[in-house]
Amino acid sequence: MPTTSDPACGNIPFSFELYPPQSDAATSALHATILRLAAAGPDFISVTYGANGSSRRSSLDVLTHILRTTTVDPLAHLTCVGSSNAEASQLIREFLDAGVRSFLALRGDPPEGAREGEAFLGDLGSAAELVQLIHRVQAEREPYRESVIPGLPAARSITRERNKVRIAVAAFPNGHPRSRSTAQDIDTLLAKQAAGANLAITQLFFHADHYLSFIQRARAAGVEFPILPGIMPVTSPARLRRILELSGEELPSELAIALEVEPTKEGQREIGIRQATALARELIAGDAPGLHLYAFNQHETVLSVLDGCGLLTPTSSASAPSASAPPASDPAKEYS
Repeated sequence: MPTTSDPACGNIPFSFELYPPQSDAATSALHATILRLAAAGPDFISVTYGANGSSRRSSLDVLTHILRTTTVDPLAHLTCVGSSNAEASQLIREFLDAGVRSFLALRGDPPEGAREGEAFLGDLGSAAELVQLIHRVQAEREPYRESVIPGLPAARSITRERNKVRIAVAAFPNGHPRSRSTAQDIDTLLAKQAAGANLAITQLFFHADHYLSFIQRARAAGVEFPILPGIMPVTSPARLRRILELSGEELPSELAIALEVEPTKEGQREIGIRQATALARELIAGDAPGLHLYAFNQHETVLSVLDGCGLLTPTSSASAPSASAPPASDPAKEYS
């Protein structure tokens, strides 16, 4: 595979998603993986946040580790289901105080068996409301900016302009599981934009035209911010089944058959890499503004996809400590 920029793909930004480790051994392996991913030069590395704050402390630990040990921007997932305004505000301040300036605002999934409108929703009923709250907390925490006046080191000028925060939201090329129509999905994305979101990341999909047609509809409706396609190399039949269970996507029959008939794990891994690489190249050819890769806390597979797209340089492909976390059991896919 090439390790220099491929003119057919160009030099577009990419990013990765990780999830908090669940053991000391997984933590050590994840730290090595973060070094490998950071060396590739991503735009950001996002870290998931378990439903109802189940991984709050460990999520923040990973985010601060990225801040301390790399120059990559960490992006924190936040969910709001079941939270009061006070609880959500406190959490946002905690992340801001730690140095995090990028967020993925998600409503989150309701508890199993719960119905829409029940008390589990808390004070914040949508991701758009969480976007507004993040901006509000940032404004209260940093109402103005000070800067040194040249020639007067003891003096400061004050402006109302504040340091900006990046707030991403979820998008669904094939529709949200609870959506009544594709029009509702676009309307929801417009509401998130009106609330102050400035980036979107899509749920998983398996065909480039699903994303590209969704982008056409979104742009025609007035959605202006970049919408990054989310890509996950599917390297086993079990992982594919779990992805479909979490996302509600239709079975990609060709990929499913190929994984089932391949007897070796290494062969299945190569099938997943080839499929994700082909998808990524189609998306780049269709003018996707970047790629967001779900890494499952392992660097080798996602870096192979980027390498197959010609997006890695010799420097980013250079050797580094090789380690990966144990196979993921269930990363938080709470996009809403």
